[in-house]
Amino acid sequence: MAAEQTAAQKLLGDFAPELVRLTDDVLFGEVWASEGLSQRDRSLVTVATLVALYRGDQLAFHLPLALQNGVTKEELVEAITHIAFYAGWPNAMSAITQLKGIVEGAESADAN
Repeated sequence: MAAEQTAAQKLLGDFAPELVRLTDDVLFGEVWASEGLSQRDRSLVTVATLVALYRGDQLAFHLPLALQNGVTKEELVEAITHIAFYAGWPNAMSAITQLKGIVEGAESADAN
């Protein structure tokens, strides 16, 4: 049975194999696996950085991951609201809209 593909493998497959390898082996295999911060804290830091840099495409992956890693919806809302004052209102509004869609999508899936 073949191993399940990672998100990077699904997205980029054979198109950018070295970037996939670095993503899987270095970023998630070493950096995210380091014991210096918990997965939860890494997610919160990553989401904050992505919001501040207006990287909505990456938030689509990292917001659900943050929830999975134990960051609560309330903590994400609070963090994004706080970031609005330092990184800009449009950044925060975009991120909060994405988070709302993710949370509401998960809630409706749970209800079914």
